[in-house]
Amino acid sequence: VLVCAIISVVLIFSFIFRVATIDGDSMLNTLVENDKVIITNFGYTPKQGDIVVISRNIENSLESQKTSEEPIIKRVIAVGGQTVDIDFKTGTVYVDGAPLKEDYLGSPTLSQYDVEFPLYIPQGNIFVLGDNRMESLDSRSSRIGNGGIIDNRYVLGHAIYRFFPFNKIGELD
Repeated sequence: VLVCAIISVVLIFSFIFRVATIDGDSMLNTLVENDKVIITNFGYTPKQGDIVVISRNIENSLESQKTSEEPIIKRVIAVGGQTVDIDFKTGTVYVDGAPLKEDYLGSPTLSQYDVEFPLYIPQGNIFVLGDNRMESLDSRSSRIGNGGIIDNRYVLGHAIYRFFPFNKIGELD
């Protein structure tokens, strides 16, 4: 019975759930350094507003070998078939012409990198931003994904639950 239980737990945490540790400030105030979250990719398709963990790969890398292998965690702003526009003067993000209500923001979207807007997101891809827009390297930069667009195949999973620190245990929005 004990062996079956151990095998079951290993299989569940290998194929259905994974644990991710937050590294960096790009998702403040939603997630902070060293928070631990459970992610799942079991039957998952990214949706607008989801927090996702993304694999870095040859098309989704930074300059250093070390950081190019570390996954990143961001919020899905738009999915395939949608168009993103950002007014960097007011910090307003628009999806399909409608302003997003972003109560979770740590800072407004005032920093512009090198991606040109408006930006159409092709099917099978997503556009992501960190919640702390002043500290986040995300889809505003061509160094993330393919010109800021992330292929859904590189989404490791949807962050669904924070289990550490214990005083912040709960579902993620």
